[in-house]
Parts: sequence; C-alpha cells; structure tokens
Amino acid sequence: MSDVLREQKRYYAERAPEYDDWWYRRGRYALEPDALARWQADAAEVAAALEDFAPGGSVLELAAGTGIWTRQLVELADRVIAVDANAETLALNTSEAELVRADVFEWEPAERFDLVFFSFWLSHVPEERFEEFWSLVRVALAPGGRVSLVDSGAGDTAHTGTDQADGEETRSLADGRTFRIVKRRWRPDELAECVRPVGFELELRDSANGHFLFGGGGLRA
Repeated sequence: MSDVLREQKRYYAERAPEYDDWWYRRGRYALEPDALARWQADAAEVAAALEDFAPGGSVLELAAGTGIWTRQLVELADRVIAVDANAETLALNTSEAELVRADVFEWEPAERFDLVFFSFWLSHVPEERFEEFWSLVRVALAPGGRVSLVDSGAGDTAHTGTDQADGEETRSLADGRTFRIVKRRWRPDELAECVRPVGFELELRDSANGHFLFGGGGLRA
C-alpha cells in the first residue's frame, strides 16, 4: 500500500466522529441558507435515484463508512454486506447490515451479489489501482448483477481540500491535523468512458446543482 493510501485510511478513521457533520452540513461544514438548500436538493435527488434503481436482493457496499447510505440500502434490499477498512467508521454504521472490517484493496468476496454499491469511494482510488478495483467489482457480481455509485461532482466546491495536485489533496480535521489523500473528481462522460475497457457500461449524470455524480449500470454485453 502506498504512503498516501495509508494516510488516507488513517484520515477516515480519525474523521469518523465528524464525518456525518459533513453530510448534514453541521458545525464547520455548515453552509449559507441558499447553498444549503442546493446541497439538500442534490442529496434528495441522489437518494431518490438510488430508490428508483431498486437495489433488491443481496447488496455489497464497499467502503461503507459510517452508514449514511447503508441505512437506505437496508430498507431497499433483502441483505446488505457493508465492508470498510476502519473499526471507527463501522462502529457508527447500522447493525441492520452485516458489517465486515476489511481493506477494499486487499479483500476478496466469498460470494456473489445482485448489486455492488459504493459512495464517495471511487474518487479515492488512485489511477494505478483503478482497474484492480473494477476487477473486484466484477468478481463480486452475480450473473445479471448491477453497479450503483455516488461520488463528488467534478465541479463541487462544498467539500474541497487544499493543495490539490496530481489527483491528491490535503484534508484537515476539526482539531487542525492535516492528511494527504487521493481525490480524483470525475465527469460523468469521462468516467463512463474509462470503465468500458474494464468491462462496464454505466449511465452517469451530475445532480442538478453539481454537488454529486451518480448512476449505475452493469457488465457490458
């Protein structure tokens, strides 16, 4: 594992207590009323799209974190396996899912799933491990299985680190500590094109106010 991936893993472990503050725009993540309304509208748009995607059957959630999306998935699916590298984040996730502590880059599924879902994760996958990650997704899918994802929009500025360069950026915690992480922001057309050579056909779009990229699909015929 590279130094930046080790630092990224540590960052999300340390950030677990304040992660949901970011999603719900509390405390230091608070937005002005108009900006907050746009954020909330985009969050509702993405949540509705996931419900419309109808993730029934068995679902594998990769890099599940504190469970913001796990909690929606367990309401929609028959069974959810939620994988995350950090005990700190899984401790805040929901007991309604089957929680697995494992590094996504090192884990191998023992079964196949109807849906593989990941949120705000693909942008943290470095270029040199992009194909490896999608190989994991492919192996995890049952015949006819699908993929669904949510991530940062390419133009989103509501959660942006400093010192951005070469697919990385610096993030800070509430106590002032800083960490270097991978952050590769994708445009929908760009990402759809990049996953075709690794065997996937995805329909992706940006949310109305540009905060999020989202969509899904499956293996190419």
